[in-house]
Amino acid sequence: MRRVLTVALFGALSLTACAQPASPGATPAAKPGSNAAAPAAKGNANADQTVRSALAGLDPKFKPDYIGAAPFPGFREVLVGGQVLYVSDDGRYLMQSQPYDIQNRAPASSAGLLAHRKALLDKVPRGERIVFAASNPKHTLTVFTDIECGYCRKMHQDIPELNKLGITVEYLAFPRMGPGSQDFTDMISVWCAADRRQALTHAKQGQPVAPKNCTSPVAMQYNLGQQVGVSGTPAVFAADGTQLGGYVPPAQLVKALERQAR
Repeated sequence: MRRVLTVALFGALSLTACAQPASPGATPAAKPGSNAAAPAAKGNANADQTVRSALAGLDPKFKPDYIGAAPFPGFREVLVGGQVLYVSDDGRYLMQSQPYDIQNRAPASSAGLLAHRKALLDKVPRGERIVFAASNPKHTLTVFTDIECGYCRKMHQDIPELNKLGITVEYLAFPRMGPGSQDFTDMISVWCAADRRQALTHAKQGQPVAPKNCTSPVAMQYNLGQQVGVSGTPAVFAADGTQLGGYVPPAQLVKALERQAR
């Protein structure tokens, strides 16, 4: 219900990512940046509850997964149904848009939200990821991917260049068509293959996926993607939880990561 409501009200898809279809019962690629949460204004001790009540007024099942100080005063930053919203401390105004910090020349995100995302992503063991490691790693990305997505295939073609630039890519599964789809079944087969890296590469080249079955993490990773706000693929996250957007050419991506690390 939460996802249906957020998709209906606030669905916005990256032009460099393959959209997840809205289903009953999905951010432009941007240069990364993070900012410490704005100091809580006087009287904000009750703002979290005020915002929670206001959202419940829209729909009783509209339950936030995270509420914290926004990176600018007067608002709370809210994660609900995987979507980031900004609600005024008095619960009157709601907006969904990536705020941009003109002074720091980067998208603004609160330290609290980044920590929340990072904690969720860090729970996924490395052994459940499909990892393409750089020989001399400088940066590590967590990328929610789909074997059918054109931009995912384009990013995968860049893996040698990304690795050369010192970027390790750790894939998580996000079959956009959802549970019960052939896409979902094929991604389970990829994750169950004896050589998952090869199986993923072949699938992204359009080759038939050999049916396999096992106790796979695909469903868990798909659900995690929804929790952290994935609405299209590829969905790229930096090590600190910053969502970088969709597909970005390697040279631009490494510049963004270096800028973020300053």
